[in-house]
Amino acid sequence: MRKVIGVLEGDYIGPEIMKEALKILHVVEKRHHHQFEIVPLEASGKAFDRYGHHLPPATLAKAETCDALLKGPFGGPPEQMNDPKWSSVEREAILPLREHFRLYTNLRGIRSFESLFHLSPVKEHIIRDIDVLIVRELTSGMYYGEKKETVSGGERQFSDVEAYTESEIRKIAVKAFEYAKKRKKKVTLVAKSNVLKSSVLWREVVNEVAGFYPDVENDYMHVDNAAMQLILNPRQFDVLLTSNMFGDILSDEASVLPGSIGLIPSASLGDSSFGLFEPIHGSAPNIAGKNIANPISAILCVALMFTYSFGLAAEAAHIEKAVTTTLHAGYRTADLFRSGDDPQKLLGTSQMGDAIARALAEQQQ
Repeated sequence: MRKVIGVLEGDYIGPEIMKEALKILHVVEKRHHHQFEIVPLEASGKAFDRYGHHLPPATLAKAETCDALLKGPFGGPPEQMNDPKWSSVEREAILPLREHFRLYTNLRGIRSFESLFHLSPVKEHIIRDIDVLIVRELTSGMYYGEKKETVSGGERQFSDVEAYTESEIRKIAVKAFEYAKKRKKKVTLVAKSNVLKSSVLWREVVNEVAGFYPDVENDYMHVDNAAMQLILNPRQFDVLLTSNMFGDILSDEASVLPGSIGLIPSASLGDSSFGLFEPIHGSAPNIAGKNIANPISAILCVALMFTYSFGLAAEAAHIEKAVTTTLHAGYRTADLFRSGDDPQKLLGTSQMGDAIARALAEQQQ
């Protein structure tokens, strides 16, 4: 297989973890005789320094020639959040990327690793065997809605509008039910229909879509209850379907279940095989350059890319198995290391990438 992959390294720890993801990509390339052309793409902080824009037109033009995109985390230090370089990264780089390529479906899978049960703040009997897929609408809702700044009587008022159309909800609902058909056949819509009119529309449209999937169970949960249930009983869920903002919040909450946000990849997809794959965590300026960042989320993004963009399920499974094997052997990055762990198996970013690459290379075909 020949594929062109656009790479947006990201900021701070982004280049460090992306290097390890590409290391795994090249192992697969050699092992399975594929050819992957890597196209570097400039965006976020470095692009702003060079061009005064977070997402230059040339970057989008190059990205359009690619079969998929691997993206590192964007963003800067919290103390510089008002600096123009960082204050508008989300609005000028992340949201436009999703919108330009019509990537309206975001997938975040939450699974537990048996060897890391002790890292979770939630008890083992609750997180054992969790397998939840959060399907988040990604290109509408409050993040893209009308924004107003007014002054009345000397007092400022800011507003962000949460608005959805039937067609936007229907598209993402169909995706959720299609994924559920291949899993445990259950979709839970998460919204706030007792307060929000937009959530009433979500319930109505999702119920209509559910009629076309009689073999898939369909239920509903208010978002505040869903947030609680994710901690109390996450195994009750199969596919969680929700809006842009609620999905953003719930998926970050769910990331604590496996023990570290550094373990969770995501896929952003549209109607074609093209997709954007990125870790769900931030750029972590406080640990950048120290070779201690966890590269597993970035490595698992490669597995998602193989699954959803390239149709290479076997190669994806090999990567996931290599990660599991490495963790089972006791190897840890700093975020996974606890008192009592073998200090000889505390690895830096590049060493963890090497360990996973070695486990992948040693697997039997």
